[in-house]
Amino acid sequence: MPSSPKIPKEIILKNALDMLIQDGYSSINIKSLAKRIGCSTQPISWHFGNMINFRNALTEYALDYANEKMLSASEGISAFSNVGIGYITIAFDEPNLFRYLYMSGESGYHAGGFDILTAAKTNSVIAEQTAKQFGIPVAKVNDFFRNTIIYTHGLACFIASGLLKATKDEACAMVNQGAFAFMLQAGIHLNEENNNGN
Repeated sequence: MPSSPKIPKEIILKNALDMLIQDGYSSINIKSLAKRIGCSTQPISWHFGNMINFRNALTEYALDYANEKMLSASEGISAFSNVGIGYITIAFDEPNLFRYLYMSGESGYHAGGFDILTAAKTNSVIAEQTAKQFGIPVAKVNDFFRNTIIYTHGLACFIASGLLKATKDEACAMVNQGAFAFMLQAGIHLNEENNNGN
């Protein structure tokens, strides 16, 4: 049985993620990745076996990276808002990553529809906190989440595709304005100082 390669899996995935962010997924193949790392193709083959396994591992690694950028220490509606702003930021700063994970289908990642977003453990907790804070049913909060997610995703897709010519600040303001309108529709009323994008 061959011994394990000296190049750790983490190094391979980190370099692959860097290539993905810089040049897109199409720039990655076993030879280009090995050349970037400065090794033979053997360690990549040893760790992943084939490109499908590699892509699945890269997708998981890229999702962890993206989710970490969107995590927030805040709670309730502020946490949800911060995730939306994080999503927009990735579309602006790392459009190749955004397109790979959320647009092209190359990653093989599928969120499972909007229901999974509102049912996800973190979002479910945020929804319950928000419902309690504003005295409205969780179903209304989930409606707000769904509408805001659809709006924010559409905006981020326009940004990552280069179809929306706006600054990051302008796009974040659009997210906040849209979210505020969806809040009112759901019966969530914030005072004006809470709607300044903070």
